[in-house]
Amino acid sequence: MIRASHPGPAAAVTLVTVVLAIGTGVEPLRVVLVGAAMLSGQLSIGWSNDWIDADRDTAVARSDKPIASGLVTRSAVRTAAVAAAAIAVPLSLLLGPLAAVVNLVGIASGWSYNAWLKRTLASGVPYLVTFGTLPLFVTLSLSEPRPSAWWAIAVGALLGFGAHFANVLPDLADDARTGVRGLPHALGRGASSVIAFSSLALASIVACTGIAAASPALVVVAVIGLVAGVAIAVAGIVLALTRPPTRLLFQLIIASAVVDVILLAAAGPAIVAR
Repeated sequence: MIRASHPGPAAAVTLVTVVLAIGTGVEPLRVVLVGAAMLSGQLSIGWSNDWIDADRDTAVARSDKPIASGLVTRSAVRTAAVAAAAIAVPLSLLLGPLAAVVNLVGIASGWSYNAWLKRTLASGVPYLVTFGTLPLFVTLSLSEPRPSAWWAIAVGALLGFGAHFANVLPDLADDARTGVRGLPHALGRGASSVIAFSSLALASIVACTGIAAASPALVVVAVIGLVAGVAIAVAGIVLALTRPPTRLLFQLIIASAVVDVILLAAAGPAIVAR
């Protein structure tokens, strides 16, 4: 059941949210609620993915998928997905109605990807929404709710868009065999790699600009992050255009995303709209 929940992405997104909440100044008890609400939502999205994709995963003999491997039943994973989503509702409401609405919109967006949009040219939209609302969920979880700065929302959305392409790249062949054709599939591996890196590089640029304007004391940190993020992205684009695809591309995408996440976390209270 843990494997079926996509524990890596769920833990990563939850950790980023908690770190961002701490840096933004969310009170300790509310930080716990933020983490619990985000984790419940992410688990529900992960379980719904394996439940909805069970037939496809079985068709291509995905040995890494517990349902396809016969380790868990499809009904058990479906029940877990619904239960986790249900638990996320009261946890989110404890943070206030505005924070609850934003978090539940993010969860619904993730479910819409699994159930439908991943098979369309609009496959990137749920990632834009779910990741773009993450900073807003954090700032609205303050005891005195505040909106996020526009640039923080933009960085989250760009990170999500890049993550969409990065997440799909390793599965392009299996997806093609089962009729899934989202935006990355239509564009192809090379173009998708370039878009993933470009989105993450643009996230670095937006983050650096926003941080420098909101908190001059962090200009040096922002510039270092910008240089690192853009350098990794440029290297990845060159590799994507000049060499056959390898796991190095995916690793560089992850490294670029980590740089952007660190920039966002380092901004702390600066992500709150002034």
